[in-house]
Amino acid sequence: MTSRRNFVKTTALVGAGAALLPNLSFGGMLSSDGQKLKLGFIGVGLRGTNHLNNALHRKDVEITAICDIDPNRISIALDKIDKAGFKKPEVFGSNDYDYRNLLELKNLDAVIISTPWLWHTRMAKDAMLAGKYTGLEVSAANTLEECWDLVNTHEKTGTHMMILENVNYRRDVLAVLNMVKQNVFGELVHFRCGYQHDLRFVMLNDGKTAYGKGVEFGEKGISESVWRTQHSVLRNADVYPTHGVGPIAAMCDINRGNRFVSLTSHATKSRGLHNYIVDNGGKDHPNAKVNFKMGDVITSTIETANGETIIVTHDVSLPRPYSLGFRVQGTKGLWEKDGDRIYVEGQSKPHRWDESKAWLEKYDHPLWKKYGELATGAGHGGMDFFVLQAFVESAKQNIAPPMDAYDAAAWSAITPLSEASIENNGQPQDFPDFTRGTWIKRNPYNWMKDSY
Repeated sequence: MTSRRNFVKTTALVGAGAALLPNLSFGGMLSSDGQKLKLGFIGVGLRGTNHLNNALHRKDVEITAICDIDPNRISIALDKIDKAGFKKPEVFGSNDYDYRNLLELKNLDAVIISTPWLWHTRMAKDAMLAGKYTGLEVSAANTLEECWDLVNTHEKTGTHMMILENVNYRRDVLAVLNMVKQNVFGELVHFRCGYQHDLRFVMLNDGKTAYGKGVEFGEKGISESVWRTQHSVLRNADVYPTHGVGPIAAMCDINRGNRFVSLTSHATKSRGLHNYIVDNGGKDHPNAKVNFKMGDVITSTIETANGETIIVTHDVSLPRPYSLGFRVQGTKGLWEKDGDRIYVEGQSKPHRWDESKAWLEKYDHPLWKKYGELATGAGHGGMDFFVLQAFVESAKQNIAPPMDAYDAAAWSAITPLSEASIENNGQPQDFPDFTRGTWIKRNPYNWMKDSY
């Protein structure tokens, strides 16, 4: 994905692709009892609708309920479900807490939550307490208390929760993970990652179209500008760390033989959103007087128990091309996404980069070899196919997912810890051990299998 505009176009094309290519359906395997997974959606905005589109391609799910407080989004979802030949689901959304009535349904096995961030933890907790296998969009939590809530509720109920981090399934990321598992880079030492994406046109719009040029937010905005921008007004933190840190956590076995130990963060001054408002709305626009607390570039450094360092960057308010800024570096070589380059000692020419293409093709992940063609058009370059596949297959078996409640807590904890570090002039912050010591003996997830 290079922009959210491409995401919207891809989402729209998924439905058309189903009509043109009706045989492109998947999920032929039913659950262990021979039944379809009864799936509900809490939140069918742009992100939730993308998950819904992909679910409607599957033979092994039944959409039994949807929930959204926006009647327009409900209408769009029902239309898609009808055109895909699925039965009409039960509909909820009469108020902010109507999702709890959805969770009481007996004909519901699992839910996917795609709502504004402040609702994520409370909805996931309620879903787990209701015994529903839970898929939660990113980020999973806003505070350390919420991080612990996710872990404690999972342990109390035994209900599984999966954080739906799609970048863990990006083709180049999985190829590099394959290289890591095959020791191409040697012992891992250092990583860089982040979320570097110009979101000014997402956080500020005309109040009519989600990505329309304008300078409104809050009650006068639409889509994400209604809620996301307020975080930039009130918080100085890395509020969106999981796209970058999720793949890195998988590579260095966080919560499974390794863990995050400490973090330090620093923030630049804030200029990007203010300048955008002045340039597009004029210096006399009311929003030109808003004081945005969040620094334009936030840099965090994480130390792990095994001695690696991870630099995480949040950069969404300045003009720039999209990049997650990945670097994976070991004792024998490294990969850098920016520049699409790899160097492996003894195989690359001394002190000269290789173009990454040949390496990534050589180490293409088994999942992409098996499902790559099918994933095309599923959203975000195919990543969304794989994250839904992992969720559905795990839910059908009622087993721990690839990215669980402990991962959701550890990755999301970067937000409150970075906020505390910045507030205290870069003071180191200790990561809670959300596994309560069991990270020492937990086995790494098998990321190299070709099923999900």
